[in-house]
Amino acid sequence: MADPAAGEGPVLVVGAGPVGMTAALALRARGLAVTVLESGAKDRVRPGSRALFVHRQSLRLLERARPGLGQRVAAYGTTWRTRRTLYRGRQVFAQTFPDSSGTSELPAFASLRQVDTERFLYEACLEAGVDFRFDAEVTGVEATGTGVTVTAADGDGWTAGHVIAADGARSGVREALGIPLEGTRSEGYHVVVDVADPAGGELSAERVFHYEHPAAGGRTVLRVPFTGGFQIDLQCRADDPPGTYDTEQAVRRWLPRLVGADCAHHVLWMSRYHFLRKVAASFTDPTGRVLLAGEAAHLFPPFGARGMNSGIADAVSAADAISVACSDPSRAPVAIGEFASTRRRAALFNSVAAGAALDHMRPRRWGRMTQRAAATLAPVVPRCGAWLEHAPYGPRNGPMADAARKY
Repeated sequence: MADPAAGEGPVLVVGAGPVGMTAALALRARGLAVTVLESGAKDRVRPGSRALFVHRQSLRLLERARPGLGQRVAAYGTTWRTRRTLYRGRQVFAQTFPDSSGTSELPAFASLRQVDTERFLYEACLEAGVDFRFDAEVTGVEATGTGVTVTAADGDGWTAGHVIAADGARSGVREALGIPLEGTRSEGYHVVVDVADPAGGELSAERVFHYEHPAAGGRTVLRVPFTGGFQIDLQCRADDPPGTYDTEQAVRRWLPRLVGADCAHHVLWMSRYHFLRKVAASFTDPTGRVLLAGEAAHLFPPFGARGMNSGIADAVSAADAISVACSDPSRAPVAIGEFASTRRRAALFNSVAAGAALDHMRPRRWGRMTQRAAATLAPVVPRCGAWLEHAPYGPRNGPMADAARKY
């Protein structure tokens, strides 16, 4: 085994995704040395748009962690101004926001592929002096009252005062600690397809939600633009046979009906996913030395963009708590405990909100009748159309992306 002191620092961050790199930047902003352990190779490529939206609150947290970073992400991302909702081919809601470009204020959100968000974060981490160790798959964690020892699959080891686990849904750290994820998995699935803008120009930057799309056999479709293209999310039915919509051959069959033959030739990536609503039983180990953040701590459906954005808030809050623990150990239990309770409370809110969105997206008989009635009334009762617009994303008023507490 390598000398544990070789990678020693006050904090280890496990995982070099958006949440892990945000945590590293937030720690460096507080003057703490950081080593990031990443199971993948340095030149790894993570395909697909995945987490598209970076909300304004997250942009502010990135700006706080590394001045200029939030602005760079916002400048590169797309901020669409028009959102539309349709029901069976008929528009029931539309709204266009004023153009706020050219102002110094951060936009309401930036839409860009996660690979681009990670690129900006990685560049900022290098500028900030973050140390990266790649090909370091964590398989063992031993935490005591005085520190943490982390071991990798190849036998290398590191010690630190604290660890932030941001190593995703299959977190090796969480597994090593025996902390379970509690929640549910939906029966139905979705197919997500990234499509590049066609040669010769971009499509209109509009987000379109289409209930029971006629060209998709009555399945619901979401189209979201991002810098360089757009994402199509097709909601499949629970009884759709495997392979009907979720293979490359199937996508080539149904996608042209939704976006046109020209766009359908520019597929960048496709994936299939189920709704997962799960929250870790605890956001720390019993010693308070290991803190969970992002998908290591919670899993949500993509609607509402709760996953990465709440993970960014987790990361900054974890860095705040660890900064207190390092500067004043007597305050560590309170700071770490408050991180765990506050961020788990936010995760539970998101889980409930995601459940409400899921109930709306996959309604039972009375739910479908209510949606149909709202669509019928929308031309004369605008709030019915507004309900159809907002309901697929779940409640918005809550601690989804609470700013990390400043101790």
